[in-house]
Amino acid sequence: MEGATVTTFALVRHGQTDWNAERRLMGSTDIPLNDVGRRQARDAVAALSGYEWDAIVSSPLSRAAQTADLIAAGLGLSVARRVPELAERSFGPAEGLQPGPERDALRIPGGFRGAESKEATARRGLAALEALAVEFRGCRVLAVSHGTLIRASLSRAIGQTLPHIDPAALNLAHHAVDGWQVEYVNGEPVMAGAHG
Repeated sequence: MEGATVTTFALVRHGQTDWNAERRLMGSTDIPLNDVGRRQARDAVAALSGYEWDAIVSSPLSRAAQTADLIAAGLGLSVARRVPELAERSFGPAEGLQPGPERDALRIPGGFRGAESKEATARRGLAALEALAVEFRGCRVLAVSHGTLIRASLSRAIGQTLPHIDPAALNLAHHAVDGWQVEYVNGEPVMAGAHG
């Protein structure tokens, strides 16, 4: 990454929803934040305020859009736009189901029957981030999205599997012509940075 024009991304998962609290699979179903999620979004401002942000974007799903709007307000900024490609992976007919036999009956290797594949989600998310890196070359971009989308995209970018993404936690990644580097996951430094 030395000497290259680097675009820095903060990738933030939305705050909690009632479906998160009930352990229901959300996917592309549009569920808004609950009170806990709104508080998580406001609390995220502290970690993000240590950086200067050139642009804020988000998934169009309301839980991500609301999180982005609350963070933007806390930073004294505004959201540039919603990016449809940053929406969460579709889990098809499994959406809305809690863990149990009904959800298990829809399982297939790598996901659920009728769902977007993990690979397709990773390709879509990474393509969206790379397009933003071109558009905002050399800038700092705060992107509010979803746990599976962030994890799949960054894992594909660096060629290694990252952990579960926590709500409203800081995930910091850098994009340059020679690839990606992940610096923080869930607010914790990644050992020696993960490169891809």
